[in-house]
Amino acid sequence: MTTHSLHLMLLVGDTVPSPAPAALIDALHGARVTAASGTTSGFQLTFASSPGSPLHRAVLPGGTLHPKKRVVLAVVLAGRCHVLVDGVITRQELHAGRAPGSSYLVVTGEDLTLLMDLRHVRRAFPGLPPQLRATTVCAGYAQYGITPRCVAPVLTHQPNPLVEIPVQSATDLAYLRSMAADVGHVFHLEPGPAPGVSTAYWGPQKREGALQPALTTGCGAADNVEELTFSLDGLAASGHGTHRLEGSSASSSEVTAPDTRLLRGSLATAPAPALRVEALRGQTGRSLPQTLLAGLGRSVAADPVTGRGTVDVLRYGHVLSPHALVGVRGAGQAYDGRYLVAAVTHDLARDTYRQHFTLVRDGLGADIQVVTV
Repeated sequence: MTTHSLHLMLLVGDTVPSPAPAALIDALHGARVTAASGTTSGFQLTFASSPGSPLHRAVLPGGTLHPKKRVVLAVVLAGRCHVLVDGVITRQELHAGRAPGSSYLVVTGEDLTLLMDLRHVRRAFPGLPPQLRATTVCAGYAQYGITPRCVAPVLTHQPNPLVEIPVQSATDLAYLRSMAADVGHVFHLEPGPAPGVSTAYWGPQKREGALQPALTTGCGAADNVEELTFSLDGLAASGHGTHRLEGSSASSSEVTAPDTRLLRGSLATAPAPALRVEALRGQTGRSLPQTLLAGLGRSVAADPVTGRGTVDVLRYGHVLSPHALVGVRGAGQAYDGRYLVAAVTHDLARDTYRQHFTLVRDGLGADIQVVTV
């Protein structure tokens, strides 16, 4: 499937996917992929269908698009490969229309984290801190080309096997996300850089690194976005605190979550203050580092400034990637600057490729003088 200089790659199979049959590629009408930081990515493929087509006579009876089959979708733009999703099929729907050419097959699926959410597991991790537990869990999926990248929390908590032994009693995905929430981290898969491989990222949201090509608005012919709007939610940021008993004494002291900049750098010159202070619950019996990390994790759960927009990829000249930074220019002094790309939805058809995106940061004002990329 080709749109000018854009090429779409589709691989299907079991554990190791291979290029899709020609009949499947020819029938592909469109694709939608949604990816966001800290969540499971999803995809939906739409194929043109008719009773006498090769799709019905050979592809479907052979089980190529049955649930749990692996699917890799990638695009090549300007000679660079971008893997959009690496996942497995969960659902298949056939829509049979009465008019010629109105029938189609829709295949829906989720990224490879679905495989981590199919079986309840109970096991112990004596003496292992959370980042090593996350690495151990992710290593069990190496046959799917998944490489763990697990970052240690900003505060250290080394479990003493004589006092406590961490125990998993959940699916692997639920356990990874529960541990991440406890220390202010996120967990998700980052597909690529090549088809068939991906990174299992367990760590803080990335607020550093190179910028993707800038999103430009309000500059006339230089604009490369179709629409871009911003909002500031004054109630999005919250502080957290609790009272903690001191040892065996009856006295207690107040524990307040550390500044969120301990976990992630700011992207704004004026971070929005937390207007609301909430109680930090469920910390009975936990150590002080565990309580501080839990409060920090809840404090960074939301960003007050959000930007939403749409970009035509061929005009933009780049595939906007989630989990990375991008610059914005032309929106004014308050909203220009660096943002985290928190979510992207790819909409591909035979003659168009658009991305709907969500940007976030912690306040107003650009923290860099000029967006030049």
